[in-house]
Amino acid sequence: MFTGLIEELGTVARLVSAPGGHELAIRTPLAQGLAAGDSLAVNGVCLTVAGCEDGAIVTKVGPETARITNLGRLQAGTVVNLERPVRADSRMGGHFVLGHVDGTGRIKELSSDGEFYWLRVAYPPALRALIIVKGSVAVDGISLTVARLSSDDFDVQIVPYTWQHTNLHARATGDDVNLECDVLGKYVLRALDARKGEV
Repeated sequence: MFTGLIEELGTVARLVSAPGGHELAIRTPLAQGLAAGDSLAVNGVCLTVAGCEDGAIVTKVGPETARITNLGRLQAGTVVNLERPVRADSRMGGHFVLGHVDGTGRIKELSSDGEFYWLRVAYPPALRALIIVKGSVAVDGISLTVARLSSDDFDVQIVPYTWQHTNLHARATGDDVNLECDVLGKYVLRALDARKGEV
């Protein structure tokens, strides 16, 4: 489990095809503290470290993960958000982020507002019931609060620290971002579906 508070930025060293998926290598200072089998959230996607080499971690991205997320479209040099799993004795500063991405959205607008920024993200129709005003959403693994919501997009405000310490400053209009909705909403929706006899 993660908090959505980005711990470190990494840089994609390579993304190459592997049997049934991709092999992803990311240069990061975190490589010296990680070992094979450890979990790491990359742009909000929980991955398993396969190994470390020359200051980089190596992971495998399965075909379903590549399809659902933006990881299969990464290029060498791309900046990614990284977070290690939360420890049981740590403060919970963001929200419960599982690293199980629900789909991708698209950046419609990035604009400054004094020292703050506004981010507008278009989201897929399947997520409409899971995004609420003042609710939490993880965008590329960043824990953010929905400030405005329409039937096909939402706005979040970015504070200066988050702008500087995540990959948002390297993003542009039209970029794909990973979206994970609040897990509590998913359980509520599932419970309602079960009561109606839906699978």
